[in-house]
Amino acid sequence: MILAVDTSLGTTVAVIDADGRTVAEASAPDPLGHAEVIGDLLARVAQPGITHVVAGMGPGPFTGLRIGIAAARAFALGRGIPVIPVPSHFAVARMLLEDGVTGPFAVVTDARRREIAVSVFDGADADGIPHLILPARLEKQGTALERPAHEAVELHAAALARVGARVIASGRTLTGAEPLYLRSPDVVQPGRPKRVSS
Repeated sequence: MILAVDTSLGTTVAVIDADGRTVAEASAPDPLGHAEVIGDLLARVAQPGITHVVAGMGPGPFTGLRIGIAAARAFALGRGIPVIPVPSHFAVARMLLEDGVTGPFAVVTDARRREIAVSVFDGADADGIPHLILPARLEKQGTALERPAHEAVELHAAALARVGARVIASGRTLTGAEPLYLRSPDVVQPGRPKRVSS
């Protein structure tokens, strides 16, 4: 069984079984307040027999992603099971493919600050994983996209878990351990203190 955790939009968690069926799912749509809800949501879906944790790696806001990824890693560490990093847009692409979308298409999510995050997919590959042809990038809101665009306002962790199941079965890696922030955090290292003359 696979647990998936994602905080790139709202906060969503789910568990699927070996056949890809959703065993449990819980979410909170608020794009803020991840830290306040993630523990309760995990407690609601936690099951015996979970073998892997899939962490949604974004793109998404700096703080939100950190909370979800940290929660996924802590859960996995506590149970001694592996974490599988999966870019969050793959879950949206998986849902669109299940709905019959064909040909190249863009997955679009709100990146705040009047920007959007865009990834472009074209069908699924031989392993059944959405085929990424253009990795996630930032664009200004209102930018004309070159392909049919599907804007996601929520993400379902069960879809992320199903992508993770394909990744596990194929032995592949879709992304590294670093989240896909797409922009630097607002917080910066302070400069050296100014010298004060006596």
